[in-house]
Amino acid sequence: MTDTDLLINALTTILVTIDPPGLAPIFLSLTAGMSRSERKQVAWRGSLIAFCILSVFALFGDSILGLLGISMGAFRIAGGLLLFWIAFEMIFEKRNERKEKTGETATLRDHIENIAVFPLALPLIAGPGAISATILLAGSYPGTVGRLQLILVIAACVAILFAALVIAERIDRFLGQTGRAILTRLLGVILAALAVQFVVDGVTSAFALKV
Repeated sequence: MTDTDLLINALTTILVTIDPPGLAPIFLSLTAGMSRSERKQVAWRGSLIAFCILSVFALFGDSILGLLGISMGAFRIAGGLLLFWIAFEMIFEKRNERKEKTGETATLRDHIENIAVFPLALPLIAGPGAISATILLAGSYPGTVGRLQLILVIAACVAILFAALVIAERIDRFLGQTGRAILTRLLGVILAALAVQFVVDGVTSAFALKV
């Protein structure tokens, strides 16, 4: 892959995993009763925390794997399977149902000011899928310059997500239930293809190490 292809692949993978259109209506339900400025504050705080979490995994994810004795090939296979499962949930509309249940539980348990941390930043934005995707992509960006490029990609994705949360009401009205269902399924198919590619790369890497 060329550098441009890697950047496009990283942007697509992270963006599809955090799923801004699917998160918009859940964000609205979490922040029901808040003013526009309060919603913007929650969106900003949640996006910033999620960016920090994903950046840490982009920088040190492979080191953590090394300490655990897990090869990048093995993690690519496991991460690819996890992303494929998330794609499966998106295609059959199971992921949003799970996110909505998480949001409802958090609203009951936590005070409104803490929503930005839980469940917005974790696990709705920087969830298992996004973290796995970040660590997988970090393997394609060796060196300091490469990791900085990946962090810039993460920043761009989180900025798009923040914009989607700020205009969540408009997105929800524009897409409607049918539009959200179509878009979520389309993103799920794209993520499934990317997940399969991660598995193929992992198998190739694992066999190369054995040879």
